[in-house]
Amino acid sequence: MLMLSVDSSAAPASVCLSDDGRIIGEFYLNTGFTHSQTLMAMVESVLKISGKAASDIDVYAVNSGPGSFTGVRIGVSAVKGMAYASDKPCIAVSTLESMAYNLLGGHAVVCACMDARRQQVYNAVFRVDGEKITRLCDDRAISVADLLEELGDYDEEIVLVGDGAALVYASADNEHIKLAPESTRYQRASSTAAAALEAYKRGEVISPAALMPSYLRLSQAERERKEKEKGTEI
Repeated sequence: MLMLSVDSSAAPASVCLSDDGRIIGEFYLNTGFTHSQTLMAMVESVLKISGKAASDIDVYAVNSGPGSFTGVRIGVSAVKGMAYASDKPCIAVSTLESMAYNLLGGHAVVCACMDARRQQVYNAVFRVDGEKITRLCDDRAISVADLLEELGDYDEEIVLVGDGAALVYASADNEHIKLAPESTRYQRASSTAAAALEAYKRGEVISPAALMPSYLRLSQAERERKEKEKGTEI
């Protein structure tokens, strides 16, 4: 099964082509260019270099959120368009869950954190036990203080991943909390592919029409609009 996986949920962007879990090729860029400039160019490049065509792809996967509102929209829209064009199914992957797959083979509690501003993070917690990953809580938006209080209940190593990991680590006073190395800290499409393969085995495949972003909370512009509307109510 040939799978094309995409991540554009934060500053970096990446694309991975895999065949039944075996990585054929992966592109990863963290250049500062917008994802609308780089994402489809990476898709085209990984297919060309791998000697594959879009018509060869059996299923598409994408980190559908949480993350950057613009980045998530770009990734989901790109996958929807490609899947529609070839009438192929999709798999929506939690950005937070995909990062837990960076640490496959280890034994730890993995705390995935993405900076949600205002001293909050998008967060989920997972247990990694060799090749097995178990979700310990739902994706959520939570304050750094509340998250650290929860993590105090664990009497084992906790590894922080994600672009909010350093933010949480800076406020932590817990010897069990560790910061993942840069090489395994951030989301990338190969981990999206690993998470998507497990979802595929569980039958969690959807149509392009059903593929939607998962933001967890309203954007800043939407929050500001709602505040203005409240202020004008009589």
